[in-house]
Amino acid sequence: MLAGSGQNGQQNGSIMHLSRWLAAAAAAVTLVAAAAMPQPAQAGAIVGFSGNYSAGTIVVRTNERSLYYVLGNGKAVRYTVGVGRIGRQWTGTAMITGKHLRPAWSPPAEVKRAQPSLPNVIAGGSSRNPMGAAALTLSGGEYAIHGTNNPGSIGGFVSYGCIRMYNSDVLDLYNRVGFGTTVVVTQ
Repeated sequence: MLAGSGQNGQQNGSIMHLSRWLAAAAAAVTLVAAAAMPQPAQAGAIVGFSGNYSAGTIVVRTNERSLYYVLGNGKAVRYTVGVGRIGRQWTGTAMITGKHLRPAWSPPAEVKRAQPSLPNVIAGGSSRNPMGAAALTLSGGEYAIHGTNNPGSIGGFVSYGCIRMYNSDVLDLYNRVGFGTTVVVTQ
């Protein structure tokens, strides 16, 4: 008997139809799930931007969980970021005072109190180091814009006040900014 003919052929045809339907449904679910995940900005991805900021300024909009590198003429590079948890957010203006690749990290006193088992220093490049690939330290010394080894945290209210970025995004920003770059954090 040839496949596809007679009673067995009808049964095989039904199974093939069901398999195609399941494959299509699985593909649709995968696409919907991927669309719901925060997506990093592509280096050079430019968006429209309104606000009275000079080109070269970094603007963090906490409620949007977005960081904008202002290009001028109504354009900016947009990055999805993780921001301070409720009660740990801040607003104001700072400047970049340091640029560090693969920085070591010493937990601030507040973090150390909350997590006393943390070591005093975590080496740069360690999978336990929350600073990721790079850090841009801000005037005042308390906060930084930095990468992360926990990419699932991007897009959330997750930190003690620092601004977290995907490692590829913080490296892109690192190459765009210099010492003294103005950083404005708004709600």
